[in-house]
Amino acid sequence: MFLSILSLLIGFALLIWSADTFTHNGAKVARIFNISPLIIGLLIFGFGTSAPEMLVSGLAAYDGHPEMSIGNAFGSNIFNIALVLATTAIIYPVTVEKAVLKKEWVFLFVSSLIAGFLLMDGFLSFVDGLILLALLLLFLIYVFNESKKGNSIEIEPYEESIDNQEKGKTWLLLLISLIILVSSAKLVVWGGTNLALAFGVSDLIIGLTVVALGTSLPELAVAISSALKRQHQMIIGNIIGSNLFNTLGVLAIPGLIHPFQIPAEVISRDYIYMITLTLLILILSIKLKINRYGGLILLAILASYLYRLVWI
Repeated sequence: MFLSILSLLIGFALLIWSADTFTHNGAKVARIFNISPLIIGLLIFGFGTSAPEMLVSGLAAYDGHPEMSIGNAFGSNIFNIALVLATTAIIYPVTVEKAVLKKEWVFLFVSSLIAGFLLMDGFLSFVDGLILLALLLLFLIYVFNESKKGNSIEIEPYEESIDNQEKGKTWLLLLISLIILVSSAKLVVWGGTNLALAFGVSDLIIGLTVVALGTSLPELAVAISSALKRQHQMIIGNIIGSNLFNTLGVLAIPGLIHPFQIPAEVISRDYIYMITLTLLILILSIKLKINRYGGLILLAILASYLYRLVWI
């Protein structure tokens, strides 16, 4: 029991550090190759902060716990909106560009609908995984095409300059953080699985709560930092990009590695909350700003979701 809790705590701490370092140095590498702010926001930050979810999902599926994988994917999306976005909006109202609602948000919402349709039969198959990955590839192609058009979201990258002497150090830190990311994800899966067995809690619930919250901490750290710096588009870009990677990448992994029967409550409870919160991003942004009242609404929905998980 003690070792399982210690494994989770150490794993989460290393996840936060490695994800932050990976994202930070990934942004540096992006600037070395003159990659646009849109890609930095939606791709570098979106992928960087979703890397823990992807690794945890892959390792959980490989170890024979695919329910933890799908719980991690849906749970992380719920926490990203109802905790991360809510917290940042309460700290400082978040401004949303109209272009984001017309393009990136639409892609996220449609992808979520397609994912729900694929899961309606109660089985996540290898073919379902391939379809989700194909949509992720389509999103990546879209991002690069938008970047070439110069229609990128104005997200401020890190400001320090990078000289030739720093390039080697940047690549080294990127590699080290990736290795630690893999190792810490393994710790989280091991600790979460053992706790589930010890308390008689299902892998799905552990994935939806403990693991999902832990792997959403990098998004929370980036969002709070961005809110304090008034970098609104970095917040929205990070959350939309992260949720897209969770929906299309994290969810695809267990289907490709270990196809399995999905518990009925995933669709009737978890998916409903996820798609509702995704829709609320649009509704609360109707005036192109998510204010503190919007943040409180999101937190209230999170509270009701956690209540259902624990008591119903």
